[in-house]
Amino acid sequence: MNPMINSAEYLQAYDDQLRTDAETPSALGVTRLGPLRLVTFAGGRGFVTYRDLGPADDGSLAELVAGALDHFRVDPQITRVEWKTRGHDHAPGLHGMLLQNGFEPEEAESIMIGPLEGLCTDAPSPHGVTVRRVSAEAEVRAMSAMADEAFGESVDTRLADALLRRLARDDGMELWVAETDGRMVCAGRLEPVPGTDFVGIWGGATLKAYRGRGIYRALTAARAESALASGKSLVHSDSTEDSRPILERSGLIKVSTTTPYNWIR
Repeated sequence: MNPMINSAEYLQAYDDQLRTDAETPSALGVTRLGPLRLVTFAGGRGFVTYRDLGPADDGSLAELVAGALDHFRVDPQITRVEWKTRGHDHAPGLHGMLLQNGFEPEEAESIMIGPLEGLCTDAPSPHGVTVRRVSAEAEVRAMSAMADEAFGESVDTRLADALLRRLARDDGMELWVAETDGRMVCAGRLEPVPGTDFVGIWGGATLKAYRGRGIYRALTAARAESALASGKSLVHSDSTEDSRPILERSGLIKVSTTTPYNWIR
């Protein structure tokens, strides 16, 4: 891939390379419904994504939303469904249609893209902090529980179960943590995107008392160095307002937004 210098080029690469089956390497199953990809993940999670909705109007959008929900409703193991929207898509009326069908929006996140090298610059581990990769079951479960705490959620063991199954499949995912004061305080995933120059950094979570110390920055740098060593050159991430400024200082560009809409059984 030629070097990219503006957000339009990055956004085109995002749409062309990442909004395909490469977006969901850990899927248990994928069903097509028109332009939609209806994805089933471990842990009772459904996921709706697409490259674009084409010339969809109110009538066709209503059919797509209802059809997607019907697909997941018939599987009693699916307890929640995420419909992933992007701010640059042409989808008039989709917000209202999702609300009418019981989906609730979360906070919008920034889609960030840039060169991996920028994440590795000037990011030493703060004093007393150790950053390392984890894979043992006990460590993965501790990491997952810490992330739930950081996000203010109850501990959900299903996520740890799903991560352990993925590690067993050896699909390229890496789990990283930062430790200090004798405990895990920050964690995140690294997910190479097969057949592309991209790697994704996901699940960044830092306990509230440890934010603002450069710990997340050091964890991100460690993941980036690992990705560079495997031959990747570009990174993408859906970032909260906490992590977006950190990534911008490392050369990543906000190319669009993404808003998840969630349906809970």
